Amino acid sequence: VSKRETPLTADRFYWNRGDFIMAHTRMRTFNTRETYPEQNLDNDLSQGVVARGATVFLRGQVSQDLDSRDSLHAGDPALQTQKTMENIELLLEEAGSCMAHVCRIVVYLTDIRHRESVYQEMGRWLKGVYPCSTGLVVSALARPEWLVEIEVTAVIPDE
Repeated sequence: VSKRETPLTADRFYWNRGDFIMAHTRMRTFNTRETYPEQNLDNDLSQGVVARGATVFLRGQVSQDLDSRDSLHAGDPALQTQKTMENIELLLEEAGSCMAHVCRIVVYLTDIRHRESVYQEMGRWLKGVYPCSTGLVVSALARPEWLVEIEVTAVIPDE
């Protein structure tokens, strides 16, 4: 396995993160530019991911301060997504993983009109990662001020 700082262009990616190299096979990678040409999206996704290592399952994350549990950015789906992704990054690091090892995301929206702004922000955090992604529109989340909730499954790499 050769060391690479960035992913290969094929369906297998090698990530150099510190002292280890982790291989995840990303199946049938694609970019949302081709899948949803009418939407202003640029997200790298895949149909499936085969990963080695332990797994971390994150609870659905929202725009909430993890310490105080205060809800943040009411009414702004882009800022809610930014805070949600910050929480995800922090929790993955605490678990011994990182954004590069995200294999699956599930996005819950309360309004389809927020999809573009949510996916644009989320895409900035996951550029080049190619996770499997499912998006759902739901009637409500646990609190009325929450517009987006994101679940993540990631790998904790073998040392």
